Amino acid sequence: MEPSQMNLSRAILGHGDYDSDFSDDETSKKSDRERNRNEDALLTKPFQKEKQSKVAHKQIAADEWDREEARNRRFHLIAMDAYARHKKLVNDYILFYGGKKEDFKRSGANDKTDLDIVRENHRFVWREEDEVDMTWEKRLSKKYYDKLFKEYCIADLTKYKENKFGFRWRHEKEVISGKGQFFCGSKHCDEKEGLKSWEVNFGYVEQGEKKNALVKLRLCPECSYKLNFHHRRKEVKPKKKRASSEQSSEVLKSKKSRLSSQQKHKSKKKKKHKEQALLGESDDSDKGSSDSDDRDGPSDADYWKGPVQETEEKTREEEFDEYFQDLFL
Repeated sequence: MEPSQMNLSRAILGHGDYDSDFSDDETSKKSDRERNRNEDALLTKPFQKEKQSKVAHKQIAADEWDREEARNRRFHLIAMDAYARHKKLVNDYILFYGGKKEDFKRSGANDKTDLDIVRENHRFVWREEDEVDMTWEKRLSKKYYDKLFKEYCIADLTKYKENKFGFRWRHEKEVISGKGQFFCGSKHCDEKEGLKSWEVNFGYVEQGEKKNALVKLRLCPECSYKLNFHHRRKEVKPKKKRASSEQSSEVLKSKKSRLSSQQKHKSKKKKKHKEQALLGESDDSDKGSSDSDDRDGPSDADYWKGPVQETEEKTREEEFDEYFQDLFL
C-alpha cells in the first residue's frame, strides 16, 4: 500500500477531518436513551417491581390455557341436565381409570320411602313428652298424625277369639264416605243398620312402652258380638239433654187438664143457675162458694187467650248442638 492511501485510511478511522452524516444522529439517540433512563430511575418508587417483558412465560400461558378450558367445560356441564351430567362423569371415569358400568350401580337395600319413615316413627297418640328433640323423621310422622280424624276408630276384629284387636284413626276419605260413623267401623264390614257406640280402653305396646288410650267405635250387632266376645265393653248412649223440654211438656199437660176440669165445673154451674132461674129460687147461698172458686181458678178472659205457650225457645245453636250430640255418641 502506498503512503498516501495509508494516510487516508487513518484519517477515516481516526475521525480526522472526514466525518459521516449519521454520526450526529447516533450520538443524539444515545444521549436521549441515557436521559430517559435517568428520568425513569428518578421517577421509580423504592421497592417498585420492574416491568415484565411483553412476552409471557410458557408456564403463565399454560395456566391461562387451562383456565380457559376449565371455563368452557364448566359452561357445558351447566348446560346439561342431571342425568346427562352423571353419564358424562361416569364415562370419563371409566375412560381414564378403567372399570365397568356395573360397578357404579348402588345398592337399594337401605332405601326408605316416606311411608317407611312414618311407620317407624308412628305414635297412636302423640303426647307432649314425645315432641321433645324432634328429628325430621318424627316431624314427618307428626304431620301425618295431625291430618287424621280422631273421633272414631277403625277396628280389625279378625283375631277377636284371641282377644287381640287392632285400632287406627280414620283418614279423610273414610270420613267423607261415612266409614266408621254411619257405616260399621269394622275393617271388613260395611253394615249400616243397628249401629251401636262402644267405648274401649285400648292397651298397646309402642316403642317398647305399654300405653293405654280410650277410643270409641261404631259397630253393627255382629261386630259388636265379636268385640264383646270375652267381656262386656261399655256402651255409649245418647245423653238426655232434653229434660227441660220434657218438663215443659208435662207442665203443659197439667195445665190443660186443670183447664178442662175448670171448664167442666163452670158448665155445671151454668146448668145449676138455669135450673134455679126456672124455679125462681135465689142463689145467695152459692155466691160465697162461687167467689172462692173464681179466686182459685183463672178468670173468664183467660180462657179466650188460647193455650199456654212455652216461654223458653231454643236457639239455632242449641238445635245444632242437639243434632251433633246424636251423631257423636
